[in-house]
Amino acid sequence: MDVTIFHHPGCGTSRATLALICQAGHAPQIIDYLRIGWTKQQLLILLTAMGAAPRDILRVKGTPAEELGLLAPETTDDAIIDAMITHPVLVNRPIVVTPKGTRLTRPPELVLDLL
Repeated sequence: MDVTIFHHPGCGTSRATLALICQAGHAPQIIDYLRIGWTKQQLLILLTAMGAAPRDILRVKGTPAEELGLLAPETTDDAIIDAMITHPVLVNRPIVVTPKGTRLTRPPELVLDLL
């Protein structure tokens, strides 16, 4: 089974999710999105697959989200996506993609339904 994890090695939740994937016998493609960044198309594909809006995957803790005005109700989806491209840390993690679906796996156990 093809498994992809958009991973942040410094995040305990992301490491725990990766461990669950590996314990289940999968060798996932690991994408360190903080290092390589995001594209608009990539984010739109993931959001569509999750049935989510940009605000649904916006990480606030430890990010410049508030400083950038992204928490204001009038902030548009396009503005949030543009900020995520500029500041990859604004995307909550980890996001896992398998043939069974795409999901933000917080808590890590949410990945089990995808495996």
